[in-house]
Amino acid sequence: MKTTNTKNFITSAGLLIGFVLFTLMVQCIDVKPIGPQGSPVGFATLNGWVHNLFGVHWALYTITDWASILTLPIMLGFAAIGLRQWMQRKSLSKVDSSIIVLGGFYILVFACYLFFECNIINYRPVLIGGLLEASYPSSTTMLVLCVMPTAMLQFGRFLKNRKVKNIVNGLCGVFTVLMVMGRLLSGVHWFTDILGGALFSAGAIMLYFSVNTLIDSKKGEPTE
Repeated sequence: MKTTNTKNFITSAGLLIGFVLFTLMVQCIDVKPIGPQGSPVGFATLNGWVHNLFGVHWALYTITDWASILTLPIMLGFAAIGLRQWMQRKSLSKVDSSIIVLGGFYILVFACYLFFECNIINYRPVLIGGLLEASYPSSTTMLVLCVMPTAMLQFGRFLKNRKVKNIVNGLCGVFTVLMVMGRLLSGVHWFTDILGGALFSAGAIMLYFSVNTLIDSKKGEPTE
C-alpha cells in the first residue's frame, strides 16, 4: 500500500510539474501576435490551425458557459454535507476526511484560477464584449474537469445503491466530456488553453485521490 501511495503522489507531482513546464513553454515557443488586437500567443502555428479548423460558434460558448453553472450546486452540496456533519458531530475534526480534503481541493482550484487571472499568459482568440479576456488555462475546462471527477469519487462514497451510483457517475462523465469538447469547438479558447486546463486538472485530481487514499489506508478503510 505504501508503494501505491508513493506512486500516486509521484504521478500527481509529475502532472503538476508538467503543467508548470507546459505553461512556461506556452510563453516561449512559437509566440506570434495572432490574437485579437495583435495579442501574442504561444504555439501560434498549432493554435492558429486548430482555431481556423473549428471556427467560432457563439451558441456553443453560451451553452457551455451556462451549463458550467451546474457545477456550483454540486460544490455547495458537498459544502452543506460538511457543515451538517460539523454541526451534528460538534467538531470539525469529526467531519469526514474526504469532505475536508475536498474543501482543500476547491481552494487549490480557486487559487489557480485567481493566479492566472492576475498573471495573464495569453488572451482569448475572440473579443468578449469588445474586450480582451484572459484565456489560459481555460477556467471552464478546469472547473468542470476538477469538480465532476471529484464529485464522482464522492458519490462512490455516499451512494450505496450500485445502479444509482453507476447512472449518476455515467451522467457526470458524459457531461464532462461534452463540456470540454463544447468549449474546444466553440472557438473561444486556444487549443493550448484547453490542454493546460486539462493538465492542471489531472494533476490536482490525482493529488486529491492520493491524499484520500493515504488517509483511508491509515484508517484501514477501503478506497473507492
